[in-house]
Amino acid sequence: MIDRVTARRVLYSFVLTFVIMRTAVLLIMTRRIPDLFVHVKGTHVHHLNFGIFLLAGVGAYLLLWQQHGTPLRIVSVLYGIGLALTFDEFGMWLFLSGNYWGRASFDAIVIIVGLLGTIVYAPVVRRFLPRHWTALVALIIALTVFGWLMRDSIRYAHQVVLPALEEVQAEGPP
Repeated sequence: MIDRVTARRVLYSFVLTFVIMRTAVLLIMTRRIPDLFVHVKGTHVHHLNFGIFLLAGVGAYLLLWQQHGTPLRIVSVLYGIGLALTFDEFGMWLFLSGNYWGRASFDAIVIIVGLLGTIVYAPVVRRFLPRHWTALVALIIALTVFGWLMRDSIRYAHQVVLPALEEVQAEGPP
């Protein structure tokens, strides 16, 4: 049985961490706040590395010790943070490039938020009533129509916003 309270903690810490990281990186790259990037012997250590170590530690902790109460609450928040730190730079480790603003990272975040949101808020499928199926079909149709209508806006944003973010990245701190 899914523990929706724990899943909610993961979702909220994931979204909050993602928003904080994206905001911090943009502020650093536009030089509105000091360079907070971690550098080791001239190498920029990306925050996905911290996420990987955090996920590895959380996984080991959960596998080796059974958790209840406060430790589980803390670990669920740490898991959400590690997931966000890692998948915020998904495009960088998928394509092995330095493009932080790539679409793959954003798509990965949206998919994870969608999955976590479904786990947290959707009723169990075997308990679906006819109204749930109707709502699901209506939602799929609405999202399809919305996506079709938004394609021009997305293309425009991709042509205008992405180059601006890539310029910020090229001119920002190393």
